[in-house]
Amino acid sequence: MRHRPPTVKLPLSPDEIDGQTVTFRPVKDGIDSEVSGVLEVIEDADGFNVNASYVVSQNPPQSHVYWFDQSEIDGIARSLIKEKRRILIVDDDPESTHLVKILLEKTGNYIVLEENDAEEAHQSARNFRPDAILLDIMMPKTDGGEVAAQIEADPELRSTPIIFLTALVTEPETKAGLRIEGHRSLAKPINIPQLIDQIEESLPRTTTTPSRSQE
Repeated sequence: MRHRPPTVKLPLSPDEIDGQTVTFRPVKDGIDSEVSGVLEVIEDADGFNVNASYVVSQNPPQSHVYWFDQSEIDGIARSLIKEKRRILIVDDDPESTHLVKILLEKTGNYIVLEENDAEEAHQSARNFRPDAILLDIMMPKTDGGEVAAQIEADPELRSTPIIFLTALVTEPETKAGLRIEGHRSLAKPINIPQLIDQIEESLPRTTTTPSRSQE
């Protein structure tokens, strides 16, 4: 059965998005490595669909069409206009979240929202529309795994990258690419340069190219 492409609202005009080259991770296709493709905007009766074709294999040549959902398109648009990336950090330790907020915002590249109540994390994500979520695992009442499941079950948020922050793993393990429930992880205490690397690697990036209407 063929799935219908997600309908999205474009944060920019179609001409500003169509024809742009984007680097992304097609995690919905089960691929967690960077690929590149050219964005194609298609208008239908309900709104817009946006896709990019990427190479699956060279021998034999094979490509796949990836359809972007709303959260991915919002992130791509922010990248195109060089807007600060929105980061939600969820941890029951206010001192920890505030320190991360200060250090990330000091770079000038991020806007950070703190959420210290895991039970409110899903709603905070819906309101804030983050480009990435930093999520502690061990929290009272609702743990990070439950919050991640709520995010993944939300059609408007499920493609938002999640990075688990935890003292349950070591720094060498996270450097080796350890995944927890399929998500990136970072050992506590948090190393800010490593955190920034993890954030940037998880976000889609665009390469400015002329739109098709300008060619």
